[in-house]
Amino acid sequence: MRIGVFCSGGDAPGMNPCVRAVVRRAISAGHEVVGIQYGYKGLLSEDFFLNAAGEPRMTLRSVSGWSKAGGAKLRSSRCAEFQTEAGLVKAAGILDKHGIDALIPIGGDGTFRGAVDLMKHWGGRVVGCPGTIDNDLVGTDFTIGFSTAVQTAVEAVDKIRDTAESHERMFLVEVMGRHSGYIALYTALACGAEGVCIPETDTVVAEIADQLRVLEERGKTSVMIIVAEGDERGGAFDLQRSLVQYGYPAKTRVVILGHLQRGGCPSPEDRILASRLGDFAVSSLENGETAMMAGVRGGKNTLTPMEATFGKRKPLPDDLMELLKTLAM
Repeated sequence: MRIGVFCSGGDAPGMNPCVRAVVRRAISAGHEVVGIQYGYKGLLSEDFFLNAAGEPRMTLRSVSGWSKAGGAKLRSSRCAEFQTEAGLVKAAGILDKHGIDALIPIGGDGTFRGAVDLMKHWGGRVVGCPGTIDNDLVGTDFTIGFSTAVQTAVEAVDKIRDTAESHERMFLVEVMGRHSGYIALYTALACGAEGVCIPETDTVVAEIADQLRVLEERGKTSVMIIVAEGDERGGAFDLQRSLVQYGYPAKTRVVILGHLQRGGCPSPEDRILASRLGDFAVSSLENGETAMMAGVRGGKNTLTPMEATFGKRKPLPDDLMELLKTLAM
């Protein structure tokens, strides 16, 4: 079997060890792996990873040292052409031209939407691996990159807390999460934040202002609120302006972590998850599976129909939401 592997959409720490696992598992079973650079854009331009011999075929040595590498060594991008009917037909023709029997896309909801559309024009098998820091895909407890993104955010917030305590200020720290509050919630819990604003719950500014006054009365001298960029009232700057309107002092500071959360060496958890899912994706293809996403739920490898992974919002753990409320006093 000739397997194509690529990364697509936003990069996530752990994509590289996932590719490494795909390559080594596939080669050990006698398959051939073609690395497609720049995701769907690279597929349309036939931009393949070349090994040391200049061949469009990945070898065991092609992925040496990739376990610890951040970013996406196969590169990643977004591609408007692939979203057209003509682009999908062209992509299917290119895959047939190069004798590619199966694909393992590594990415998030946009990547999987593209894969579902491609399968309408192409007869090969597709099993995807969830690579996105947002942890917003249904069918897996955690996505590749989430652990590292939270770790990066927590390390940053811990440092900001030192300044907050030194100057007795409140900080609104904005983390990534356009449609999901997973990063914000886990960061808030891990760093002992006093509040979190996320897309899944209503952000009532008056209630936040009242809570802050109560904290001040209790002698709280520094406050940290984690804000997901996709919160329905806007980001951290929007929340700051709203708090000022409700009479909360303007000495609040805003920090936006932004793309910092996507970079860096993947955490051990992400390396293990990526290796596990890359291996599982190859074995699933061998078993004839297609149109599936490889995931882990309750500690067990699972397959979820790709269309079901992005069709609805992945709920946040209610117990963790309650835990944050209890501890943020």
